[in-house]
Amino acid sequence: MFDLDLWREIFQSINMNRTRSLLSGFTVAFAILLFTILFGIANGLQNTFAEAFVDDASNSIFINSGKTTKAHKGLQAGRRIKFKNEDFDYVKDEFGNKIEFITARIYRNAQASFRNEQNTYDLRAVHPDHQFLEKTKIKEGRYINQNDLNKKTKVVVIGRLVEEDLFLKTKALGKYINLSGIQYKVVGIFTDDGGDNEERKIYMPITTAQHLYGNNDYIDQISLTYNPEMNYDQALAFGNQITKKMKDRFSVARSDQRAIRVRNMAEGTKAVGQMTFGLSVIILVIGFGTLIAGVVGISNIMIFIVKERTKEIGIRKALGASPRSIVSIILIESIIITAIAGYFGLLIGMGVLELVGPSLKTYFIKDPGVSNSLVIGATITLILAGAIAGYLPAKKASRIKPIVALRND
Repeated sequence: MFDLDLWREIFQSINMNRTRSLLSGFTVAFAILLFTILFGIANGLQNTFAEAFVDDASNSIFINSGKTTKAHKGLQAGRRIKFKNEDFDYVKDEFGNKIEFITARIYRNAQASFRNEQNTYDLRAVHPDHQFLEKTKIKEGRYINQNDLNKKTKVVVIGRLVEEDLFLKTKALGKYINLSGIQYKVVGIFTDDGGDNEERKIYMPITTAQHLYGNNDYIDQISLTYNPEMNYDQALAFGNQITKKMKDRFSVARSDQRAIRVRNMAEGTKAVGQMTFGLSVIILVIGFGTLIAGVVGISNIMIFIVKERTKEIGIRKALGASPRSIVSIILIESIIITAIAGYFGLLIGMGVLELVGPSLKTYFIKDPGVSNSLVIGATITLILAGAIAGYLPAKKASRIKPIVALRND
């Protein structure tokens, strides 16, 4: 049952030995404070890495064309490489079992207007699979489909901010938007985790763009995602295979780095994964090193406290106190000090991260923070350490004969 006298005695002991209590609490609070800040910064760096790849699928590969810089097979340097629909079909057929999603892209700028509102936006002509490469989330309506490609329909899917810019007093879905003098029906509105720039884009069927803007079959880029079951090494080998095949198809020298450029997200993902893992290990070692230092500190202090109270323990035993009651008093006092100090250390650490968080973006640390479960776990670890640190010397002291304890200097 709850023993009021026991708790009153514990708090009186803490109050009468403020220096000792503050010293014990400071050790714990400082350990939790450092632990919180270190893991918060580590999470902020991981958030920065994650944000850099949030817009595109992590298993994406982008194939771009350029100009040759070296003569090859009798062909002069300076040739302009241009992709066509047949090249898109070639990639799709050649690597079909290794491809998850694939799309071509055509890039344009378009003057968009609705009634009295107008603005200039990036216009992308794409295939239906593009939705999954860009992680586009349909807010209303639908995305471009195969029927739009087959019939070359004049439809568009617009970003959330395009709707906010142009459709001030009405909903965009089902309305017609003017793009550089041509009317297109809005069949969908999307959101994108990539931020405002991505939500100010307009997508249309690639066949419609080819028909209306040049009446040709040229494309600017081929984008795809590889089979997610591939590991990093397989994905990198796949990217190299695409590069080799495409260079052979256009008679480009293997050492020519500009004519055909293949950007494989697996390279960045692997590098970020290795960096994040290394950072996590370093922070984990430092963090737990801090906790161990806190454990050692509280242990030493508790040993000193018990030694200091040896005479007190002797008096208690002489007055009839049981060894169990003596151990309980010291143990509960240790736990209370450790728990309160750990909580304050947690609050201060979270406050520091909240205060300096916005300024850390300059150092590529985004939204530094730490999960409550992690810090609570660390605090519980210190509380247990404090309990053990108090229990062992208290147990030993409780076995001392009263006459021996009273003679202790």
